[in-house]
Order: sequence, then C-alpha cells, then structure tokens
Amino acid sequence: MPGRISKAVIPVAGFGTRLLPVTKTQPKEMLPLVDRPAVQYVVEEAVASGMESILFVTGRGKRAIEDYFDYAVELENELQNRGREKLLEEVRRIVEAVDIFYVRQKRPRGLGDAVSRARGFVGNESFAVLLADDIILSPTPCLSQMLELYAREPAFYLAAMPVPPEEVSQWGIIKGKEVSPSLYLVEDLVEKPPVEEAPSNLAIVGRYILKPSIFEAISRISPGKGGELQLTDALRSLLSGERMYAYCFSGKHFGVGDKISYLKANIAFALQREEFREPLREFLWEILYEEGR
Repeated sequence: MPGRISKAVIPVAGFGTRLLPVTKTQPKEMLPLVDRPAVQYVVEEAVASGMESILFVTGRGKRAIEDYFDYAVELENELQNRGREKLLEEVRRIVEAVDIFYVRQKRPRGLGDAVSRARGFVGNESFAVLLADDIILSPTPCLSQMLELYAREPAFYLAAMPVPPEEVSQWGIIKGKEVSPSLYLVEDLVEKPPVEEAPSNLAIVGRYILKPSIFEAISRISPGKGGELQLTDALRSLLSGERMYAYCFSGKHFGVGDKISYLKANIAFALQREEFREPLREFLWEILYEEGR
C-alpha cells in the first residue's frame, strides 16, 4: 500500500562505553528504566506505530536482548503454576506483539554501517529506524507522528528537537526552512559541529524514516572519525536528489546513553507510575531537604 511502512530497524551493537563499568557484561539497551529494559520502550513505540517486523542489528555481547524477546518457558510455567496471570501476561505481551529478527554487525563501524546491515531485511521498501538510546514519551508515539507525515508525502523524515547551545556539539544538527509548523525542509546536515559553526540548534533525535536509496548512499561514503560510517554523511549526500524533512515531534525526550541522562530518565519514568509517584516524591523531597540543611 503506498505510503505504508511496516518494518523497523533498531541498531543495538554499540559498546555503551559512557555507561561503563556496568555495560562490561550487560548491554546498555537492557539496563532497566524502573522495571523494564530501556529497549522495550522503543519496541513498544514501534509496535504502537503499526510496525509488524523489527530487525535488531546486534553485536558481540548482546545475547541478552535476543533472550529477552523470546519465550522463557520455565519462568512462564512457574508463573502459571503460581496463578500469577497478570505478570505472565506482561511477560508474554511484548514477545507476541511483533515478529523480531536479528543480524549481527561484526564490528561496530558506526550507525551508517549498522543501517546498511538491514538491506536484505527491508528490500526495496521504506523503513523506520529507532535508536534505543532515545526514549520519547508522548500520547501519540513519535514514530506514529512521523508516519502520518510520510503517508501524506513519501520522503525522508528525521525527528528533531531544539537543544541548548552548550549541547549543540553533541548532536547532528540540521539547517532547514520551516515549511509548516514543526516541519522543516532539510537543506544541510552537520555532525556534531562546534556551536559557532552550527547552522541551527535543531538536533537530530533517534527516529528516522528512510527510503531504500539510503543503502547506496551509505556504500558511497568514506569512514569518518574513528573509522565509522556516519548515517548523517549518507543522508547529506542525498540532499541534492531527495526531499528530506526534519520534524520537531510532540513529546518528551530522554537520552539513556550516559550516566546522568540514565538517572534522570529512571526518576522521570518512575514518577509516571501511579504506584511509585507519591513514595518517590516524598523520598526526593527528603533527600533535597537533607542536602539543603
């Protein structure tokens, strides 16, 4: 069906060095936000947005992700025998929600290389990419918002948000012309520029809708810093021949790729839960009061 996308790619091959030492043996994507791994929130967003198949691009040490999104027969039998039906349903829900596939990125050579591993999975279809470091809370999933735009005009779409000047050098930054509220026609992309060279403060966040021409573009770019193939460079090379939009999504973004962001995300997600909200608020006020004395 024209304008319909049903496949998503979630790259999870990175080492998680900014979260060491815990990520020495535990994939960063499996670190919990309250009581479920960070990557589950991303999978749930994909499923809520209508994705029917998901490809994880994995790497060495990521077996826990494959095990998590599989049936745990012994655990499920134990829950059933104990009459823990509600918990059993929660454990099974995400496993049964979508078809999941895996391909390995043998060496972590950047996001561009990770996306290129999906070529056989997506074929000649447009597809979504969701980064597990970026969790977005919104009544309408961020990917759903982008898919609505794609359905009206099939093109490349990048999720974006304004960032403070001091954070510009940590992001891919877009130069664009606003064509409607929150939607920008992309004119240029710059990966992690110094603030004085940045064309704007609009940062690319980890949600993309890509057309299959991205694969040829990735094959033509040269490795950049650290020998990595940057997805931003491949996207930039397509600007002369493809329409590309950046969309400032509606929702709250949480990064979980570094320690302070991960801690903030855990507190924010716990405060979203009715059973934790008041006890956690009381505890936080207690701590802040003690520190202020």
